Amino acid sequence: MKLGLTSAVGRRLMAFAFVLGLPVAATPRAQAQSFSVVHNFTGGSDGGNPLAGFTVDAAGNFVGTTSAGGTSGVGTVFKVTEKGKEIVLHTFTGGTDGANPEAGLYVDMTTGDLFGTTNAGGAYGAGTVFEITRYGQETVLYSFTGKTDGANPQAALIMDAKGILYGTTSAGGASGNGTVFSLNKKAGHWIERVLYSFGSGTDGTIPVSGVMFDAAGNLYGTTSAGGSYGYGTVFQLKRLKYKWTESILHYFQNASDGAVPYGGLILDQSGNLYGAATDGGTGGGGTVFELTPLNSGWTFTVLYSLPGWGISGTYRNLLLDASGNIYATTHCDGANNSGTIYELTQSGGTWTYASLYVFTGGSDGQYSFSNLVFDKLGNLYGTTEQGGADGYGVIFKVKP
Repeated sequence: MKLGLTSAVGRRLMAFAFVLGLPVAATPRAQAQSFSVVHNFTGGSDGGNPLAGFTVDAAGNFVGTTSAGGTSGVGTVFKVTEKGKEIVLHTFTGGTDGANPEAGLYVDMTTGDLFGTTNAGGAYGAGTVFEITRYGQETVLYSFTGKTDGANPQAALIMDAKGILYGTTSAGGASGNGTVFSLNKKAGHWIERVLYSFGSGTDGTIPVSGVMFDAAGNLYGTTSAGGSYGYGTVFQLKRLKYKWTESILHYFQNASDGAVPYGGLILDQSGNLYGAATDGGTGGGGTVFELTPLNSGWTFTVLYSLPGWGISGTYRNLLLDASGNIYATTHCDGANNSGTIYELTQSGGTWTYASLYVFTGGSDGQYSFSNLVFDKLGNLYGTTEQGGADGYGVIFKVKP
């Protein structure tokens, strides 16, 4: 099966499929919900090929990135108003300002400023961390050198109460396998610090997703490869004064637990972690899992095994609503091998899967690498990387 993905993400997925010898199996179509396309990306000045979903700003707008398109063809930052109008906030030139953003954005709710990463470009060609003010002015906060400081970030950033940014790079670092880093503004300059460099041993490699905090200030994340079995990890970084120490919470085995977690982690009010593996599981299309703190350790539980054909599952973070229901996309499974939107609901300790939409790969879009967000009415929004009227992806809405 040819995926036809044009991005670095597509090449990476095809490489995993080739190396692992993954089979292809169709999944049955489920009943669709009320689905509509909000915007068709043209690949021109409005952008094209979004590889992430949205963050909601203080005004209720959705802000996001495209990995291609714009006036220079290397990506944009844009917002979508409540009325569905797309407005480009910044077009990357591919030079020192960065190129090919693959991640979502962090929104400072106080200032309205946006913070993000580009996978390429910058002063050394290894990616950047940037800020865009609410007036649309872009500033590069840091350019990765591709050496021990990291390279090629693919994940969204987070910010703590002190205004320090945290993120990951998928490459670079002491062993070339990625980093967790921070950026701290001092005397008007942003200073990068590598908190952890992933090695070549069992600690995991190639973090594609970002990190998140718990109430105690510990960081959590996933690596898409490495670990004891080579299929990725869930890790914790605990700070003791100025030193961060890594602990592995789970090694993926490519068995019923899943494999290759590209997505990151989310935290519920009880301190439980939720995430998704893109491959493996009893259904073959990845898993949705929970990690529960127990005494001094963690208990790993598979909540649901998704049907699919290998690295076809959930690529971005899950969305958890106030009732504890889970929402997400898969990027290339489903009846048309073009991705799905699904919901998991819990009753009596059992999780039930419902397919909210199955992409056809045509005008409705194809290959959703997107997280999902709610608007104030409870509608779900996300993106597809390809498909749509012009073939460069869409912004979609699913109405309950």
